Amino acid sequence: MDWRALGSTFVLIFLAEHGDKTQLATFGMASGASSRLAVFLGAAGALVATSALAVVFGDALGRYVPQLWLRRASGVLFLALGLLFLIAPADE
Repeated sequence: MDWRALGSTFVLIFLAEHGDKTQLATFGMASGASSRLAVFLGAAGALVATSALAVVFGDALGRYVPQLWLRRASGVLFLALGLLFLIAPADE
């Protein structure tokens, strides 16, 4: 077990997910649900499923594309999306 990778992944994902729209949606669902456990299990299961897909596809892509280029592409994608959200007209 690579404890350093585990710890850095946990911290990165925890900080990235804290206060995002998924967490706010879960917050809203829990406030009106009769079963908080069901909301928790559904949200946790969804995060596990999306993380599993990311690991599987990341591993497969990483076999063909060097990590440096994956990081660069991710950075460009984040910047492009950020710019898109900044210049897109607000929905009214």
